[in-house]
Amino acid sequence: MEILKVSSRSVPNSVAGAIAGVVRENGSVEIQAVGAGAVNQAIKAIAVARGYLAPTGIDVVCIPSFSAVTIDEEERTAIKLIVEPR
Repeated sequence: MEILKVSSRSVPNSVAGAIAGVVRENGSVEIQAVGAGAVNQAIKAIAVARGYLAPTGIDVVCIPSFSAVTIDEEERTAIKLIVEPR
C-alpha cells in the first residue's frame, strides 16, 4: 500500500488529488500525519478526495489508527489514515 505523508503545510487540494489518483490506481492508500495541523490538513484532503471520486462511483471511507514513526532519530506517534472504497 502506498503511503502519503502529510504535513501542516500540505495543500489539501493537492493531497486530495494524490489520494484520488492512488485510490483509482491501487484501490487504497495510507496517509500518515504527525501533529494536529497535519491531521487537520489530511482530514480536509480526504473530504475533498471523496468529492473527486464520487462522480466515478467510488465511495471511500477512512479508517484511523495510531502508528509509531521515527523522525530525526526520535520516536513519534503518527495518525495513520487508511482510505479505501466502501
